[in-house]
Amino acid sequence: MKKVVTYLIGAFMLVLSQHKANAQQNVYDTLRVEAFITPEGDTIPQSWLPTVEVKSIMTSQLKNYWQNWTRLRNAVYVTYPYALRAGVIINEVNGQLANVSDEKQRKQIIKSREKELKRDFADKVTNLSVYQGKVLMKLINRETGNNCYELIKEYKGGFNAGLWQTVAFLFSSSLKQQYDPKGDDQEIEKFVKEVRKLYGYKG
Repeated sequence: MKKVVTYLIGAFMLVLSQHKANAQQNVYDTLRVEAFITPEGDTIPQSWLPTVEVKSIMTSQLKNYWQNWTRLRNAVYVTYPYALRAGVIINEVNGQLANVSDEKQRKQIIKSREKELKRDFADKVTNLSVYQGKVLMKLINRETGNNCYELIKEYKGGFNAGLWQTVAFLFSSSLKQQYDPKGDDQEIEKFVKEVRKLYGYKG
């Protein structure tokens, strides 16, 4: 009889200890956290991680990359508004010239809008750096579909186009450069979209 009682007491104590262990385990395997409720009604746990600051020594290669990146971005921010406005005027002129064959009338149309371009851009454009000027030519090509050589040749004649092409060549540039948003000008295109979104340009 004593053996049976001892066995029952031992079994009872084992069950109690198991319940106690489970209770302690439940305390630590359940954590209250913030939750995010999705538009569909699902509840997803969320938590905030502490900010981690990572520092490293910038290599000369990486430093050059960021310098060039910043320089190009600044050039796009400065010149794109000019290219956009010039593009509007140039596209309007091209539209007016499309059905005009009389040379005298064509010159009158060009001259009237040329004054507008000079009034709006002459002082500003002359203050641009050579690098910014190169970016501006790219952006004008983007907005009009014509490179600057074609535009000058159409509006001012082949002699003037050739003259300015020589000047551009002296500065290691070209009036004939094309805009390639999926090729060499991918970075410029990213900045253009950034500017358009920031300032709400339409179209």
